Amino acid sequence: MNATHEVLNQSAPLVGVNLFETNRALRDALACQAPGLGTARLSALGRLAGSTEMQVHARLANAHPPRLLTHDVQGRRADSVEFHPSYHALMGAALVHGLHGTPWSRPPLAHVERAAAFMLFTELEPSVLCPVSMTYAVTPSLRANAAVHAAFGPGLAATRYDPRFMPASGKTALTMGMGMTEKQGGSDVRANTTRAEFDADSAWGRAYRLTGHKWFLSAPMCDAFLVLAQASGGLSCFFVPRFGINGAVNPIRIQRLKDKLGNHANASSEVEFGGDTLGWLVGEEGRGVPQILAMGALTRLDCALGTAGLMRQALALAIHHTRQRMAFGKRLAEQPLMKNVLADLALESEAATALALRVARTVDETEHGSDPHEAVMRRVLTPIAKFWICKRGASFAQEAMECLGGNGYVEAAGEGVMARIYREMPVNSIWEGAGNIQALDLLRALRGADVAAALQQELAPAQGAHPAFDAMAARLLHALYDPGDEAQARRLARDMALAVQAALLRRHASDAVFDAFCSARLAQASDVFGAMPAGVDVDAILERAFPS
Repeated sequence: MNATHEVLNQSAPLVGVNLFETNRALRDALACQAPGLGTARLSALGRLAGSTEMQVHARLANAHPPRLLTHDVQGRRADSVEFHPSYHALMGAALVHGLHGTPWSRPPLAHVERAAAFMLFTELEPSVLCPVSMTYAVTPSLRANAAVHAAFGPGLAATRYDPRFMPASGKTALTMGMGMTEKQGGSDVRANTTRAEFDADSAWGRAYRLTGHKWFLSAPMCDAFLVLAQASGGLSCFFVPRFGINGAVNPIRIQRLKDKLGNHANASSEVEFGGDTLGWLVGEEGRGVPQILAMGALTRLDCALGTAGLMRQALALAIHHTRQRMAFGKRLAEQPLMKNVLADLALESEAATALALRVARTVDETEHGSDPHEAVMRRVLTPIAKFWICKRGASFAQEAMECLGGNGYVEAAGEGVMARIYREMPVNSIWEGAGNIQALDLLRALRGADVAAALQQELAPAQGAHPAFDAMAARLLHALYDPGDEAQARRLARDMALAVQAALLRRHASDAVFDAFCSARLAQASDVFGAMPAGVDVDAILERAFPS
């Protein structure tokens, strides 16, 4: 080999690492939110997700995106999507570990365990989790149609992934998607124009014929979808399977797949309903918006969980690289400025993990009990976590990418994991309602129960622990009694997120992490990563973040 081509001073790939066992922040948060929960399954998933084999699947699923087949060779409509085998391998692993509808059939703490697993799997490959997340979110909504729930519910909780295009009754497991957004409405689903006309009563309840379009219908190879359409009684929710009761294909005409910035392994599509597409009413006519809000709250949780998982992987990649790369006579991770940046990213990552898992705990508590505090916190923390964690994701990924320099910016036929993370980050902020939608939803939540009293209880563990926290808590509680005008809703969402994150870190993070978070986020309010004040114990923070 020519000596000029010798590869020197390059970091090795981050593979062969148990993503759960090396994630102290997640393990400590889990011990706090789900004490007594066994972690053997999570450790097994962490080992699998960090393996070389699964990392190859993640690369291939992104490098070979799905392909739309509109017609077969004889010219008949096919309306199917072809995936690389690695996509199916990843989907199979996600279902085996119960990341879809499985928690709804399991005992308490299943939702918290699933949330931790979702974060771990996101570190491996996030875009295949779109149908997995939607299957989780729509499962409880099907209870509003007992016949459909009886027919499809068991399959949505089953763990033997089955990619075959065939009637649901013959498959080992099922997945579901959603079709809400239309080109003229976006988040304003009340502007939807898709029509639903009553057809007949059937074994699955009231059947309707749908006419219209959906600008985004994600994961079109799912077995069924929940769709919003205008019925005579108003905007309503419908169950639209790929195959009808008689086993015949239910016509859903896939017009094209979206050419997206990221999320490449996932098939997002535009579809048409031509008047021969059948949908079965879920719930009552005119009650479609409450149905979508219930589903949206769960997919918003997954957006926060997913972003927290991506943050964790970007942080691990940055620390891993800088501990190996030499510059100016030292390893990058030993340079004072780089240590400040890495420690600051570690704070953000742990705070995101803590808040996202706290929201998952509220879901578990309210699904298995009636604690009024948990009900209020579920309603309030969901839009806060979706807003703040996802809003921080893109800038986090950019800073982590900078730690790798030019190598971080390189795609390398899918081997550039940091570039993939960077492209993926914005979608969680946009999906299921962008920032303004979440801030407005928070204002609606404040008009409900006594949020101030519930928040005060949530913040109590950190009272008196840091002057900056006490000052923030006092300002925040005062603001809740007078939230101000709509234009200030983002500021309120940010402040509530920071205060709750600080309180959570006080409960289960180290003193070094809590003190640094209060100093950097509450007292100093840095506008850039790596500007933490002097005196922060960066070495302790980094050793906690990724043990050397």
